[in-house]
Amino acid sequence: MSEIQRKGQNEYEEKVLALNGMDKEILDQVRFDEISETRPISLKPVKDQVIVITGASSGIGLATARIAAKKGAKVVLAARNEDALKDLVNELERKGHSAVYVKADVGREEDVKKIAETAIKQFGRFDTWVNNAGVTIFGYAMEVSIDDMKRLFDTNYWGVVYGSRVAVNHFQEIGVPGALINVGSLFGDRGTLIQSTYAPSKFAVHGWTESLRMELEKEKVPVSVTLIHPGRIDTPYNEHARSYFDKQPVHKGMVYPPEAVAEAILFAAEHPKRNIYIGSQARALKLIGTNLPRLTDKLMERYFPQTQYANRPSNRPEESNLFKAGYGMHERGTNIGWKRNSSFYVKATKYPVITGFLVVGLSALAWVAAKRKK
Repeated sequence: MSEIQRKGQNEYEEKVLALNGMDKEILDQVRFDEISETRPISLKPVKDQVIVITGASSGIGLATARIAAKKGAKVVLAARNEDALKDLVNELERKGHSAVYVKADVGREEDVKKIAETAIKQFGRFDTWVNNAGVTIFGYAMEVSIDDMKRLFDTNYWGVVYGSRVAVNHFQEIGVPGALINVGSLFGDRGTLIQSTYAPSKFAVHGWTESLRMELEKEKVPVSVTLIHPGRIDTPYNEHARSYFDKQPVHKGMVYPPEAVAEAILFAAEHPKRNIYIGSQARALKLIGTNLPRLTDKLMERYFPQTQYANRPSNRPEESNLFKAGYGMHERGTNIGWKRNSSFYVKATKYPVITGFLVVGLSALAWVAAKRKK
């Protein structure tokens, strides 16, 4: 072990012992390499994989399906909008790609099992399972009906639980390492106003993902479990939302393309990663919210509400996708603001060594420039 590694392990031990009063003999049994960011699990290249994607008829799921198929993956596409799924499969097959669809409501466990059964029947297996399907509600916590809240949790939380269990069982049965990728949210790291029903559903997803990851690692089950933390993404998410407001839900400000999330998902399908943040805003909100919670409260109370709706009439409640399928085959939404072409944060996650050299280089240039000014 190098001096740097030894120093890192000693610091880690001191923190854990201070917080938990643990006996050092217990901690001595933990190797430093066991507390690294990722587990040493070997995953197939995307081109050799069968990838299951829920919520595949629009937004992030649609972008991921198209990019995965273009890379050579066989894709199993699930959503409630059967017409959109048929169009997507036809589109991919015309381009020479392998795809199959399953009409499914992920809030129903039997539907999720049907997705897995279709993948196995069509392709003999699946290698990566992406829990992406999601819905949202724009409305204050005390105004949203309990029925609407329960329905949202059926999709956002229970859909992830059902998908995770099916995926892990499959990987254990075939005895081959696989990837489970759960799509969370920046609002799963920090609560928010107006989407106060959506945020706790994503908190639940984050908690489920972390807990499941630890249990699988403890039992040495070879499954890579990744949590994706998207920032504000330019998808039809806002148009599909159940709105309790007179004005239309929308993302205002800096928004990232769904392709950036797809890039992160497909990177995690090949490389075991614990977390991937889409956009610096997602990472920044977590850090500020954790370290300066009261200040974050006041800033969000002051500035967030007006960034979540547009100056036009809201869609009618029956147009939302909360209880039925929304319109499909659209990757982008009607959001307003600075629409980014990619996420530099995702690029940095994919290429940490290059990023490190760039940071060092820029720091050196800044130091030289500062010295010259003196």
